[in-house]
Amino acid sequence: MAEINPDEWDKFLSHYPDIHILQTSAWGKLKADFGWQVLHVISANSGAQLLVKKILPGVRFAYIPKGPVGMSWQQLWPEIDQVCRRLNCIFLKIEPDVWMVDDEKYVIPAEQLPPGCVQSRHSIQPLRTLVVDISEGEQQILGQMKQKTRYNINLAIKRSVVVRSHTSLGAFYHLMEITGQRDQFGIHSLEYYQRAFDLFSAHDQCQLLVAEYEGIPLGALIVFRNGCRAWYFYGASSNAHRDRMPNHLLQWEAMRWAKSQGCTEYDLWGVPDEDLATLEAKFSNREAGLWGIYRFKRGFGGALKRSVGPWDRVYNPTLYKLYSLWLKYRRVEN
Repeated sequence: MAEINPDEWDKFLSHYPDIHILQTSAWGKLKADFGWQVLHVISANSGAQLLVKKILPGVRFAYIPKGPVGMSWQQLWPEIDQVCRRLNCIFLKIEPDVWMVDDEKYVIPAEQLPPGCVQSRHSIQPLRTLVVDISEGEQQILGQMKQKTRYNINLAIKRSVVVRSHTSLGAFYHLMEITGQRDQFGIHSLEYYQRAFDLFSAHDQCQLLVAEYEGIPLGALIVFRNGCRAWYFYGASSNAHRDRMPNHLLQWEAMRWAKSQGCTEYDLWGVPDEDLATLEAKFSNREAGLWGIYRFKRGFGGALKRSVGPWDRVYNPTLYKLYSLWLKYRRVEN
């Protein structure tokens, strides 16, 4: 069984500098601190960071977020199967770090997937996102944005909004609580965000930015990076001074930071799972879920992309069916 420790995993990843941040050992350490069992499995020139979680008494599932890493996944699956069966997992969920060519074509050959894999209706990470090209100069990046978004960035500056880098998460978490209550979504604990920030800031792989007006925090976000990519995972805003457009300036400064770190892509992380025509036809009339977020994010000029998958490799069909029914009433924690 080709299980390795986190240091050996980092050595393996040194050959793949642009892998998704959810496959880094730092992300594994974060999840391990909050209830997940984390394992690293390799075979030849492929590998995966595997997360295992108890979902019901005596019932576990395994999860590969944005992986596997490398080539020739076929050689990896027998090793993964051994781990999953040893841990009595009822299934393995796989969400590869691969984009669809369009809404109908996959770019993963069927033989790359393990035998018995089924297309899943439940994803843990967002299926669809907007990715902004930040490889060119700042004027080119601004030029691909919607005119209204550029206007709002300049308006925030004119209205004395200032974006600063912070190391204390107090203001950020207070804004997260406000945002969660306002927009009716759950948030992580302060300890979770603090641990994520500590793990990645230690290697200059994340930045906490806060937009302020006269010293009052109006918005905040944490941006992460690995290799050539950056991700906007966590953001929050106040109910006050929204007319000063602090969040537009925040995103722009996050992109500028990512570019200064050598990134060429900025992933806005999560929009409704609809094709572009549907999104553009309906966003002005819908607010629920990710629709309100799409209205904001579309202004930054990113390309709409959809992940392949997710797939489930089922080990216990009976319990898997019961789990699928249970999912109708409760979502698995991200």
